[in-house]
Amino acid sequence: MAGWNVRDIPDQRGRAAVVTGANSGIGYVTARELARRGARVLLACRSEERGGAAVERLAAEVPHADARFAPLDLADLSSVREFAAAYPREHGRLDLLIDNAGVMALPQGRTADGFETQFGVNHLGHFALTGLLMPLLLATPGARVVSVSSVLHALGTVDLHDLNTERPYRRWIAYGRSKTANLLFVHELARRLAAAGSDVVAAAAHPGYAATDLMSAGPRMEGRRGTELFMAVGSRFVALSAQAGAVPTLYAATAPGVRPDSFTGPSALSRRGTPVRAARARWTLDDRAARLLWEASERLTGVTYDALPA
Repeated sequence: MAGWNVRDIPDQRGRAAVVTGANSGIGYVTARELARRGARVLLACRSEERGGAAVERLAAEVPHADARFAPLDLADLSSVREFAAAYPREHGRLDLLIDNAGVMALPQGRTADGFETQFGVNHLGHFALTGLLMPLLLATPGARVVSVSSVLHALGTVDLHDLNTERPYRRWIAYGRSKTANLLFVHELARRLAAAGSDVVAAAAHPGYAATDLMSAGPRMEGRRGTELFMAVGSRFVALSAQAGAVPTLYAATAPGVRPDSFTGPSALSRRGTPVRAARARWTLDDRAARLLWEASERLTGVTYDALPA
């Protein structure tokens, strides 16, 4: 990994990528840099207005880019199913699925299907999306799935008896648990892919403290202007840029030799996002917890990974 940066991304011509939440932040940078290297990129975003604007911006920055928008609301499983049903009809392959979209420290809320918002969007929406697209991933040689987690997964492990964090609801704990869920998902997915003899690589990454709109969303929703301003100032003077924060994701998605179930983050000694092996809480490598979360996720979403043995 030493010194790796976006200029080291291998040629992506002929490859197809889906990046969720690609209208801004590290998702946008990820999509842009993959397109810059020749990948056909689909920006999967909830807002048609912001997604369309992101495609226009990307085309201006990378004139040769093959980038398009498609609607995807991870807080609504019917939208996830619609996206996954349409994708194989319109695209012949899927080399890279970047499960990037997420929400952070929101006030208590529910998805369209009744799940706590952070668990529903950050984990269950991506669990369902990946499962529905798994047949296409398995059919594409060298495909990868990259889940974007967070260092804040260390705030807590998943409570299998309280997946919606209702006893009581604490927004940062709920966020940490959803990011732990991302890592447990990758852990179990990597195990099942290996058992199936597949060469699909499931890996995880995190952006460190990156300057995106993620941390301001909760205060903005509640009208806490002072907190929103504080977050904005911190992002400007302390955080990594979105460009730097996307480097670990791009490494996990494209670098040769990325290991299944690896976790990549930015070096604390670099402002350029130089990727290094990231520390992860021991509970994210718990085989039993990963299996039980997987089984619960299948029940909750109705999505099963039939092509992968249990």
